[in-house]
Amino acid sequence: MKRLLIAAIGILIAIASSAQLPDITLTDVNGQKVNIASLSQQGHPVILSFFATWCKPCMRELSALHDLYPDWQAETGVEIIIVSVDEGQDLLKVKPLVDGNNWEYRALLDKDGQLKQALNVQSIPHVFVINKEGNIVYNHVGYVDGDEDALIKCLR
Repeated sequence: MKRLLIAAIGILIAIASSAQLPDITLTDVNGQKVNIASLSQQGHPVILSFFATWCKPCMRELSALHDLYPDWQAETGVEIIIVSVDEGQDLLKVKPLVDGNNWEYRALLDKDGQLKQALNVQSIPHVFVINKEGNIVYNHVGYVDGDEDALIKCLR
């Protein structure tokens, strides 16, 4: 029985680690359409980070990633894409926030929560790593200082 349980857990981990991105189109803060499934076809890793303008841990995480992003890009070719789950009037705050912090991330708006629902994002911050083959290989909920160390290990 114990072996069967261990085997089942292993299968679930294998399935979860090879999940693909859904075929959903979002708009970025500049009005450009972005098909999420196409992000997995770019041949380089992607960090997909769900956030909201009012979320303090999200702001700490995105600021920490901002400091590391140039080095990570040079080393791994990673692209960081942030996905706002803001609603209503808070959506108007996303572009000024991104521009005001000089974040070089592509910022997407998940206005109706389609992507959030498809990836089962229950709370934020929630980060996913998509490898260069397009598979979701890591996801993490929450942020404490130092969580970015796990991201770079995964990217390497």
